[in-house]
Amino acid sequence: MPSEFKAAGQDTPSNFTGPEESVTPAKLALGADGAAGIHDVSLEQQLIARGLRMTHQRRLLIQIIQAAESHLDAVALWERARGQDPTLNKVTVYRTLAMLKKHGLVDELDLMHLKGGKHYYEARARRDHIHLACLKCGRIQEFESSLFEKLKGQIERQRRFSIKVVRVEAGGYCDSCREQ
Repeated sequence: MPSEFKAAGQDTPSNFTGPEESVTPAKLALGADGAAGIHDVSLEQQLIARGLRMTHQRRLLIQIIQAAESHLDAVALWERARGQDPTLNKVTVYRTLAMLKKHGLVDELDLMHLKGGKHYYEARARRDHIHLACLKCGRIQEFESSLFEKLKGQIERQRRFSIKVVRVEAGGYCDSCREQ
């Protein structure tokens, strides 16, 4: 396994690259509890458990999302899927993404709008992370930290607030761009 895939408890960023090349949470090695993989159950299994119909096209889209080595926007997802099923249309992609979002199975990301108004999608991880977006080259890194988990706990305790969703993006300059 490449060295950039760190255990979830380590406080170092993974060395991922831009929106089209970054590794999604589904590719990380270990979850917070030490179990292999980010999800205990696949997106497909979670949908079936909720009583939702699993069509061939939904299954294909889910497989692409989970196997993606990058954060995909809806058009990129559609283009990849059409390579395997030319009958798939964009409406199906948007409806499937909306359904996955509604059920809390994918996150929709802005990624600092580095590529305009696009939204990117990734399978929801067991552990929250921060997206670090380089404002110069567009590289996206994902950062997990036990300190982030502690901060969420502190917010919940001090504000008596039950956190259900966290999305944090930081814009700055990656190590390569800082050296230039």
